[in-house]
Amino acid sequence: MADLRQRQTVLIADDVPENIELLAAILDETYDIKVASNGEKVIKIVYSEDPPDLILLDVMMPGLSGHEVCRRLKANPDRCKIPVIFVTAMSTVEDEQLGLEIGAVDYITKPFSLPVVKARVRTHLALYDQARELERMVDQRTRDLLVSRQQIIRRLGRAAEFKDNETGNHVIRMAHYSQLIADAFGMGSVAQEILLQTAPMHDIGKIGIPDSVLLKPGKLDASEWALMKQHPLMGADIIGMHDDELLRTARQIALTHHERWDGSGYPGGLKGEAIPLMGRVVAVADVFDALTNLRFQLRMRSTT
Repeated sequence: MADLRQRQTVLIADDVPENIELLAAILDETYDIKVASNGEKVIKIVYSEDPPDLILLDVMMPGLSGHEVCRRLKANPDRCKIPVIFVTAMSTVEDEQLGLEIGAVDYITKPFSLPVVKARVRTHLALYDQARELERMVDQRTRDLLVSRQQIIRRLGRAAEFKDNETGNHVIRMAHYSQLIADAFGMGSVAQEILLQTAPMHDIGKIGIPDSVLLKPGKLDASEWALMKQHPLMGADIIGMHDDELLRTARQIALTHHERWDGSGYPGGLKGEAIPLMGRVVAVADVFDALTNLRFQLRMRSTT
């Protein structure tokens, strides 16, 4: 599956025109052929918008040697997977070992057998195609898992809506407020996206608060308020410990979004920079939403 092209492209690099003509003659019926007579031209072709699928590379060329070309190619993450086959008169075991250590997938010595060259080109192009297809499948599977994980996080974040519709609306606003605050603070796009995905879970612990407390219309008494203050711990327990960055951040936010810079918050009484940055951002968003939403503000006042 060489992308969407019907024919794959082989780059033949040699400073001897007769060698190029000989190799091209046996390959051009099956492949599109590009040629280069020196290392600099190889580099130019490889870094063009239409790079080759495989390179037949002479070692001893004027200017950049084949070894140096291969080193540069393998050092570039965008081109390092293009298979390189050295075709050279350097035939000692040490020469072959060096070529393979540099990153070549094969080593053909001159004078070469044309059927062998053709067979090895075919084999390594097939392996290259298989590797690219496997990589595509892994990337797609990774994207699918990420989407599924994000959907689970969003649904968990809105789970509190089944007990309190205002909380459900609140978590939607919170996600966007948190992202805007992170942007204003100069946090990168990755951190902003993580906040957008995880901020809705900040109040997940309220699932564990009895309706008689969570939905109480009047002021909470001391015991009820003590119970309400447990929801960050409940949220952290619900999310659990994870290696996954999204869930790890969600747990951190659930646990620390009621901490305050002066140490007056809960549940840990953390102070200043001891409060994780993500928790601080969501705490600001939480307060902002309370101050700009009358119904939620009244509810907040009734619990303090």
